[in-house]
Amino acid sequence: MSSLYAINSGTKWRSGVKHDCSGVMEFRKIDDLFVNGFGEAVELEEIYLFPLLKGSDVAQNRINATDRYILVTQKFIGESTENIKTIAPKTGRYLEKCGQYLDNRKSKIYQNNPRFSIFGVGDYSFQPWKIAICGLYKKLDFRLIGEIANKPVIFDDTVYFLSFDSERVARQTFELLNSPAAINFYSAIVFWDEKRPIKSSILNCLNLEMLADSEFVTADAQR
Repeated sequence: MSSLYAINSGTKWRSGVKHDCSGVMEFRKIDDLFVNGFGEAVELEEIYLFPLLKGSDVAQNRINATDRYILVTQKFIGESTENIKTIAPKTGRYLEKCGQYLDNRKSKIYQNNPRFSIFGVGDYSFQPWKIAICGLYKKLDFRLIGEIANKPVIFDDTVYFLSFDSERVARQTFELLNSPAAINFYSAIVFWDEKRPIKSSILNCLNLEMLADSEFVTADAQR
């Protein structure tokens, strides 16, 4: 078991998007309209909209379809948001209209960053395949998730995930994470009494490369 532990495993579990303004940034899609958290139906271009899965969706395996969408204003942290109004005028007008809510977000992380900024976003957010788990539930339930409606899925910040360009690699990694060795490893180091028992710091401790080698050796020995 200890041989699978690594402080710098090379694996990087990410958390989902943080925006602290669900009323503005999250929607239900009804026909061709997007209804925000205030119950307002708005017309938006889809270029900045992505299917959203929340932690409860991941935990309860509601991963193949969703009517939830999230407005992703940046491709990486700190990216300028000035060109939104040019690329997607309706979205730009919507953000300006709701700007007061975004400007009043209390977290200091939004200070000295472009207006309408979000966090927990990068190249990894837009890869087509992901393995995800909700940090709030007291179960080691990993989910393999592909695109929805031909767009990569975005998670809220209660979800931790790995992302992949390759479906084959994603499936291989998913099998490793669901192996008895991986489940036993995580079960031994998770503090289940905590409010958020599953953390990226814990998930990152598993040396997946070494686990893959041991699983391969085991499989060979059984032949």
